[in-house]
Amino acid sequence: MVGTSDKEHVTLTQDPTLELGLVGNCQVSALIDDQSRIVWFCFPRLDSAPVFSRLVDTQDSGYFAIDVENRIASHQYYVRNTAILCTEIEDTEGGKVRITDFCPRFLQFGREFHPTGLCRRVERVAGTPVIRTRLRPVRGYDGMSPDTTHGSHHIRYLCQDDVMRLTTDASITHLLQESAHALDRPLHFIIGPDESLTTTPARLYNHYWEETSRYWHDWVSRLAVPFEWQNAVIRAAITLKLSTFDDTGAVVAAMTTSIPEAANTQRNWDYRYCWLRDSYFVVHALNRLGATGTMENFLHYIIDLVVGTHRHQLQPLYGIGGETVLDEHSLETLAGYHGMGPVRVGNAAYLQNQHDVYGAVILAANQVFFDQRLEEVGNETLFRRLEPLGHLAAECYDQPDASIWEYRGRERVHTYSAIMCWAACDRLAKIAAQLDLDSAARHWRDTADTMHRTICTESWNQTQDFFAESFGGEGLDASLLLINELGFLPADDPRFVATVKAIGRHLRRGDHLFRYVADDDFGAPENAFNICTFWYIDALWAIGEHTEARRLFEGLLACRNKVGLLSEDLDPDSRRLWGNFPQTYSMVGLINSALHLSKSWEEAL
Repeated sequence: MVGTSDKEHVTLTQDPTLELGLVGNCQVSALIDDQSRIVWFCFPRLDSAPVFSRLVDTQDSGYFAIDVENRIASHQYYVRNTAILCTEIEDTEGGKVRITDFCPRFLQFGREFHPTGLCRRVERVAGTPVIRTRLRPVRGYDGMSPDTTHGSHHIRYLCQDDVMRLTTDASITHLLQESAHALDRPLHFIIGPDESLTTTPARLYNHYWEETSRYWHDWVSRLAVPFEWQNAVIRAAITLKLSTFDDTGAVVAAMTTSIPEAANTQRNWDYRYCWLRDSYFVVHALNRLGATGTMENFLHYIIDLVVGTHRHQLQPLYGIGGETVLDEHSLETLAGYHGMGPVRVGNAAYLQNQHDVYGAVILAANQVFFDQRLEEVGNETLFRRLEPLGHLAAECYDQPDASIWEYRGRERVHTYSAIMCWAACDRLAKIAAQLDLDSAARHWRDTADTMHRTICTESWNQTQDFFAESFGGEGLDASLLLINELGFLPADDPRFVATVKAIGRHLRRGDHLFRYVADDDFGAPENAFNICTFWYIDALWAIGEHTEARRLFEGLLACRNKVGLLSEDLDPDSRRLWGNFPQTYSMVGLINSALHLSKSWEEAL
């Protein structure tokens, strides 16, 4: 595919970092570094094999780069209130180039239009910059170059899951030979399925840009944002929206696989699937901002799972198409992030018992029974579909599971899982009362109250004065910070206050929180878990420690990358981001904490 004369002395020397911007359209997404390199792009959907995989490899392939000769500086930013990403690069001669990337998304013919594709424009801003375009996709998980064919304005790549076509008004010769040339006019690159365009790349790009920009501005304008930290919340909300898969309503936990939770730890997992727990948190956060469409779409996804599953027993996670088998295996062909393999595909956690999922599903559906803004309000038929999940929650709340943290080497009766099972029955009682189903309301209220008493007895450690992470346990984990948020106890309950303070003593490292500190299957955790720090901030706020909560929140906001995104984990000393990216959990935590801590509009104006 590529001529050798120029390629041999031009290589990708900079290792990827998590200084990445995200573009997407709820069908595909791409991660782009601050030098404009597309280093991660799965095609033709969010969980497909990657065609750009350099993020998790060390070979000089798997990326789409626009190199500026004699580069000295770069700056990356989003077009305000959109998912359109710009990267500006300056050279030593006063030249400047702007690369603009986005995935088209807008309303067309009364429906959401989100084609399988990505649009890129390269334009001169100042001077006479010289660029070199290096388009080096891979075939898929094997990391090999795909077979190609080309015409006068396109190149076709035969990839693992589909044929990808690049259509462009740039010189095909320059692309194939990776030769340097002066940028004297805007260049447009349209990546998509193997279909011919019916107009020029420039006209299609401009049309898609205008419509996509309008879509995102309209979507953001309907968000009920807090007065403070508006830009941070808007960016987090857009990121959560991009983490949804429109075709089914699924929500992915992150866009990536195998970014390690800490250096060289083997804690490398594939997060491109729909965890019911994570999805509830995403739906809940977007609901609080008024973006209820995600909840309605996810509800359809849930109902399809419930209808198709045996005895209504739920897995912790599913494929974004509802796939139930997600066998996990390691790849020998990709070296990993900074060479820190393994790179894993699939996730064996789908086989685990995680009893909190029943609460997660019912909590995700709860608002639909009470929110009169919705097109279709929940009814008795939906309630009866959810009831079997409540019965399972009541059966398993005091039984061992792998917990929210997905321990692979042990099972216990975990307090958080028990509380989520209680929440399932508690919300069913409230829904039944809303629907005037008196007998069902009494049944679920009695069931929830019995569970509540048992949990309070079995998980309270009288000696250490806190709720333990498991029945009869002696340790702590950060999920117990949600006791108040889930409505299990009021914020001023002495047991909750004591638990929050104990967690601060035992799990806090500097200004960041670990999910737990005891050894697990891979030894002791090394990095903080960002969502846990947000939970701690919210709990501090709830018990009245407002000054410290705001200080910690501002500090965690400063740990975001340059375009406002967060990964799963954080080194509390260096503040370097680790873990899969961008992590929906972390962006959810940002939104919820901002809503808790912000001054009200009435108070501020």
